[in-house]
Amino acid sequence: MTFKDLEIIDPILRSLQEKGYTQPTPIQEQSIPILLSGKDLLGCAQTGTGKTAAFSIPILQNIYLNTPSDHQSRRRRKPGLKALIVTPTRELAIQIGESLTDYGKHTGIRNTVIFGGVKQGAQTQALQRGTDILVATPGRLLDLISQGFINLREIEYFVLDEADRMLDMGFIHDVRKIINLLPSKRQSLFFSATMAPEIVKLSGKILGGNPGKVTITPRQNTAEKVDQSIYYVDKKSKSKLLVHLMEENPEDSTLVFSRTKHGADKIVKILKKAGINALAIHGNKSQGARQKALGDFKSGEASVLVATDIAARGIDVSGLGRVINYDLPNIPETYVHRIGRTGRANAEGTALSFCDVEEKPYLKDIQKLINQRIPVIDGHPFLPQPDTNTEVKVEEKPLGNRKKSSFKSQQSGNRYRKQKRNRNAGN
Repeated sequence: MTFKDLEIIDPILRSLQEKGYTQPTPIQEQSIPILLSGKDLLGCAQTGTGKTAAFSIPILQNIYLNTPSDHQSRRRRKPGLKALIVTPTRELAIQIGESLTDYGKHTGIRNTVIFGGVKQGAQTQALQRGTDILVATPGRLLDLISQGFINLREIEYFVLDEADRMLDMGFIHDVRKIINLLPSKRQSLFFSATMAPEIVKLSGKILGGNPGKVTITPRQNTAEKVDQSIYYVDKKSKSKLLVHLMEENPEDSTLVFSRTKHGADKIVKILKKAGINALAIHGNKSQGARQKALGDFKSGEASVLVATDIAARGIDVSGLGRVINYDLPNIPETYVHRIGRTGRANAEGTALSFCDVEEKPYLKDIQKLINQRIPVIDGHPFLPQPDTNTEVKVEEKPLGNRKKSSFKSQQSGNRYRKQKRNRNAGN
């Protein structure tokens, strides 16, 4: 089965070929025909299964084919908002936007990504220029709707991604508000990694009476020969810890993963300042520069290669001794892909992961996916301050020394603060 067999149009096929994609993943193979037929879809799938492409490709194709205009002059037409994709976190929103840009490169279809935690000026300007597809976190979406920057009356395609995480992060009421603003006549897509009763109930409010259903179970096996460890560390001390580890074992060839291109360049500068030969590969580097960096790393001329996940696709270095996750990935499956680059062909490998206080939810998701608790290294010189430790031991006092009502009030306050932190993290 190829993408061509799924009757994907030529402009999108060309983009997929340029990315090196020829064969769909199981969720893409099952979902794309359902969505191209116009049916709603209920998908039970975790990140790492290819679900972003599973909904992005048919949405792009449907908008391309169903929008009255001369396809040759599509880039000059004024876009109109036709699709809304709602996701719980800014990181995931950005990744979905990048995928839409990649797959829709030759269609002229525009997408805009909006999320909280940053000034809204650039986002509102993009909306005013016009967009076909909007990717949004719930809080910022409702905020800009209330200010009159967004109108959902013409939405034809609606995607709710990672519904279970929406529920966990306290966004369920925001999601219900968004649903009430959508036109009743639309195609709806609903994705969740789990199907708890609350999730099933929510899906019933979003989807039509007879949606297509797809369930995908991802492979969760972590490389057996990889020795994994976690280092709890403050964000500001990560660079010092990295230099310390490299100086302890300078002979190990090391692949360091950064979540961003800017972060990768910054890590290289820090290592070079410490006298460690390091190179970076990411999307802003030319193909020639990336190939040279990879060649120098394979030959041993450079002992450290710092990469983003997208740039690291296809990297296969025999005898790679160590992978370091400078930033924990927000997608659990990405962790498995990263550490699988060491410990290949029955060789032993090491995977070290730095985790600051903001990354603890990512670690929780990773350990849930691989079904194991990763050992923690406690004896390093850059341990975080006590208030950012994973577990805080509290000296227990007899219950009689405190009022029960006060204890309940404290529990309620803790729950409120936790939900508030989750809302801020997602927006």
